[in-house]
Amino acid sequence: MDPTVTESDRNQTALHPVSGPANRTVLTILFAISFSHLLNDTIQSLIPAIYPLLKTSFHLSFVQVGLITLAFQMTASILQPFVGWYTDRRPKPYSLAWGMGLTLGGLVLLSHATHYAMVVGAAALVGLGSSIFHPESSRVAHLASGGRHGFAQSVFQVGGNAGSSLGPLLAALIVVPHGQASVLWFAVVALLGIGILSGVGRWYGQHLAEAKSRPTPGAPAARPLSRRVWFALSVLGVLIFSKYFYLASLTNYYTFYLIQKFHLSVQGAQLHLFLFLFAVAVGTILGGPVGDRYGRKLVIWVSILGVAPFTLALPHANLFWTGVLTAIIGIILASAFSAILVYAQELIPGKVGLISGLFFGLAFGMAGIGSAVLGELADRTSINYVFQLCSFLPLIGLLTAFLPNLNRRAPRSAA
Repeated sequence: MDPTVTESDRNQTALHPVSGPANRTVLTILFAISFSHLLNDTIQSLIPAIYPLLKTSFHLSFVQVGLITLAFQMTASILQPFVGWYTDRRPKPYSLAWGMGLTLGGLVLLSHATHYAMVVGAAALVGLGSSIFHPESSRVAHLASGGRHGFAQSVFQVGGNAGSSLGPLLAALIVVPHGQASVLWFAVVALLGIGILSGVGRWYGQHLAEAKSRPTPGAPAARPLSRRVWFALSVLGVLIFSKYFYLASLTNYYTFYLIQKFHLSVQGAQLHLFLFLFAVAVGTILGGPVGDRYGRKLVIWVSILGVAPFTLALPHANLFWTGVLTAIIGIILASAFSAILVYAQELIPGKVGLISGLFFGLAFGMAGIGSAVLGELADRTSINYVFQLCSFLPLIGLLTAFLPNLNRRAPRSAA
């Protein structure tokens, strides 16, 4: 082994192996990390799903509801890039299980919360768990991809979106009938996640050990980012803003919108939210494979700008067409994040953890800020006005025209 190769160099090579015939897609690990993402995001989506219950129990304003989401999203978004940067240099295979342990702590606190500050603290603790889970699990998906990075990211993301859709459904079936204390039942979900992620951590550790034992020329020297790359990253950031501000209006205030406009019950509104989030899960799996085959930029074009006609029609639809339009919006919009994330990873090779943490953090941060801002706007105007205003956000997708064409296609290997 070359004595000039440092521990950090070996870590980088282990984390970013060159695709080839021997580097095949590890479907078992992909499905395990995707299912763990489902469990993690089921717990996360539980919090906004019980907002109507919390709003009534603690006599909250819409601003206070938005601040709960802000507490969760900000603890997750601020820390994720730092977690990704650190683990790019010093991988921590068992950090995934520890992150799920923090989420478990948040659930216990939420189930016993007796005042508003405890609810906010519980949301922040779940956010801390997410700040560890997302960049590291995205890296595991990258390692197990066998070069099919878009496919792997979509498999990983579809688990999360499926979990996001299950949260409102389980809240309607368990928490609403039985009260806040029944949140503790979801500790079983967190414990299952800890078990699965411990197994993924063992595979991750073995992968690192095997890669370090092989001779390696070392990692390529880091180069300063060009203006072209900085500009492309800025455009991607604005597109993330467009997507997640709009999603904040649906994930956090859709139930209130349905209750106010169509006089649905809380359970009825939560079932509609489940249908929207289920559509998001269905649409997620399309973005990665299509991006692998036809290019990420095409997927970004279609998934953000292509949803605009449907978002513009939504505030004027009756209950039936509201359900249909939100399902279409969920399917089309869902593919954007996987395409944006893999596009950014291709812009800056060798920084999977940092880029994953940065973009997951940005997504969480935009969703949190959007929730608080839209809550304030709803208090000052109305939920209907919020949905009318947000319907124009997907038009920001026109900025996709300024993204460079990378034209990189991954090899189509499979296990």
